[in-house]
Amino acid sequence: MCGPVRSKDYGNDVLAGDWRRPRKGRIPEVPAEPGLVVEDPDSGFCGAVVGCDKVGVTLEDRFGKRRVFPLTASGFLIDGKPVTLVRPSAAPRGPARSASGSIAVQGLRARVAKESRIYVEGVHDAELVEKIWGHDLRVEGVVVEYLEGVDDLPAIVDEFGPDEDRRLGVLVDHLVDGSKESRIAARVSSPHVLVTGHPFIDIWEAVKPASVGIRAWPRVPRGVPWKEGVLAELGWGDDTGAAWKRILSRVNSYTDLEPALLGRVEELIDFVTVP
Repeated sequence: MCGPVRSKDYGNDVLAGDWRRPRKGRIPEVPAEPGLVVEDPDSGFCGAVVGCDKVGVTLEDRFGKRRVFPLTASGFLIDGKPVTLVRPSAAPRGPARSASGSIAVQGLRARVAKESRIYVEGVHDAELVEKIWGHDLRVEGVVVEYLEGVDDLPAIVDEFGPDEDRRLGVLVDHLVDGSKESRIAARVSSPHVLVTGHPFIDIWEAVKPASVGIRAWPRVPRGVPWKEGVLAELGWGDDTGAAWKRILSRVNSYTDLEPALLGRVEELIDFVTVP
């Protein structure tokens, strides 16, 4: 994580000696993996790695501004300490993987959709599930549909008419003890329906902050709409649609998501595809 650069990080006099040369040992080499947050000490620019080639590394700050820096020895700081960024090692060749980490089926032709379904709360939830698990869902022939919230979930489940061959999985935001969502979920009792969820207030929060290039998701005071409060704290303007496109563009695989979401989606897929 980056913070203000203070002279105490480099001694009492930053002009005395070479701060790039450690007193003990050699400066560590760190692979420039996407999402790694570093600082260029000469300019003070702090951002997450969004690209790296043999010439340089591209950083993006919290406002979406990008800059390219050369891969020089001891050229960056992580937590105030100098490091040398290097190109990430090429991954060993093996079976192609989908964004969810599963083995990709080559030449896939989507199956005819099964009657079983997965419901999520909103458009953003559906888009995120499609981006990471879309390949897996097409292999299994499962369709994801979005609701406008879960206030009417019991009636929606009754209308769906679940049975042994027509299962329903529901992903709920902010499903924690004592929440409104937990009380609604408790009213669904069919053995052919699985209602599960993640603890985040909104699906945005299920994306790791480092993947988006921020330190953490802001804490929004009660009474302030969560998305609008986040945008205000991050200085991202007031267009929630544009903000979501920005967030989603930074999600490339399951490694960009929090485990609390990953496990729940995998559980739902397993539930609705059981033979």
